[in-house]
Amino acid sequence: MPTIIAIDVSLSMFYKVSGFETGEKHSRLQLAIHAVNILLDYLSIHSKLEYVATVAYSSKAEIISSFTRDYELIKTKLSGLEVKDKTNYESLIKLLNRMVISEWGSCTPCQIILITDGSSSFESLVPTATTTMSFPSSVTIASIAPADDMYSPIAMQKILKFFDSSGKVVKTDSNVDIDSLTTFMRDLAKENYSSSNAALKCGGIVSKIQLLPPPMPYTSLIDFEMKTNQVSNVIEICGFIDNVDVGTPAAVSRHLVLPIAGTQENTVLESFEDMEVDEGTSHDDGKIPSFCVLLHGALKVENMVALCELGSNWYGILFSWTDSKKRSNLMLIVLEPEKVSVPWIGNFKYLGTLPNENIAPETDECFPVRPPEKRSYNQNLVVWVKQSGLQSDVQKILRQARKLPEKTNNFYKELNRLRRAAISFGFVELLDGVADIFERECTMLPGSAHPDCALQLTHSAGILRRPVARDAKYSIPPMRTKFVSGIESYGKI
Repeated sequence: MPTIIAIDVSLSMFYKVSGFETGEKHSRLQLAIHAVNILLDYLSIHSKLEYVATVAYSSKAEIISSFTRDYELIKTKLSGLEVKDKTNYESLIKLLNRMVISEWGSCTPCQIILITDGSSSFESLVPTATTTMSFPSSVTIASIAPADDMYSPIAMQKILKFFDSSGKVVKTDSNVDIDSLTTFMRDLAKENYSSSNAALKCGGIVSKIQLLPPPMPYTSLIDFEMKTNQVSNVIEICGFIDNVDVGTPAAVSRHLVLPIAGTQENTVLESFEDMEVDEGTSHDDGKIPSFCVLLHGALKVENMVALCELGSNWYGILFSWTDSKKRSNLMLIVLEPEKVSVPWIGNFKYLGTLPNENIAPETDECFPVRPPEKRSYNQNLVVWVKQSGLQSDVQKILRQARKLPEKTNNFYKELNRLRRAAISFGFVELLDGVADIFERECTMLPGSAHPDCALQLTHSAGILRRPVARDAKYSIPPMRTKFVSGIESYGKI
């Protein structure tokens, strides 16, 4: 999951701390920057794919570095931090909400690491309705307050409650200095960014893999009780399905599958503990055969997915995914446990190959199967997800209007289609807006335009403002002019 590191730059961070061995004095802000550098050094070795953003907060919160994997760039920007004024956590939470929602949306969990000395007035730590987290998050407060500060534990707990999020407060066992802070941040990084290793098994072949990000336990309600499911250390492939048959089912999470570097493929699985890899081992990975590479290439070429078992009655899907830069990766989709996750396929327990004598003749049909009867609503639906979609529909009507009277049928067909969609969505204000556009279009028509163009636009604008235009069953008829004699029926579905 993406990470945001928030650094306190209030006045209290200017306080000097003496090193107990060297006697050299450092400000708390310098210690905070050192702590972030230790964390980034750990991520550059053990979790290179982690997106990290950094912010600084005092009375106002500001972005130091947006989400990136360039950890050296973050270190460079951190070196220019300066101490400012008092602490304001409300501005920090508003900034975090804007950053995460604009970059990842409101459903992506995010990890927040707060580095502070906790020096803040308790009156300023009163949460309000506008200071709530708008995305799932886990907050870790790394305290760099002195060990003898009796007010620090109270302040830290109030800060954690202020964020209204699951999290914890961690601090050093001794007084804060460079050495103790280095050990402290390394332990924090190991705890929060532990890798998830597993064994990918297909028949007699076993490959050691790493899942990024690590899959989280999933808690679901089963028969009036809560059940927590944990992804097994052994992921076994059950079979292969055509990609078109699976489609895009609802998923719990999605993970990148990487082979563990410097390891040979096993043919017999003994125990997961035997899969530990020495990080110091160096091999030429390009010359070592990898089952993950073979599986990824086969799924990509054959346009298929691999159905795998993650635990008891819990399944996932391995597939080849290509990003916008045309780079292809092996991905794992974790489906919901204890449920029929892909309804059009059914229960995965009942999947299997048919006996030879019962194999049906080959057909070209695949899921979803089209019903034999012709549906009365067999027409493209109007969907406005983005502003560009609505703008495109309005511009299409205007293009038809400029070609009147030849395009009279198409003009009123598209106009009634747009009007019914606006009524169905409850977007009746669109009708007045389209009427204004039609009237403005009349004043901007060139001299070479057909006279019927202005007549039909004025006629349509007048009807759009009448109450009858709010009736979904009503269709706007064309204006009877000498240019339009035989008119077909419009707007029928």
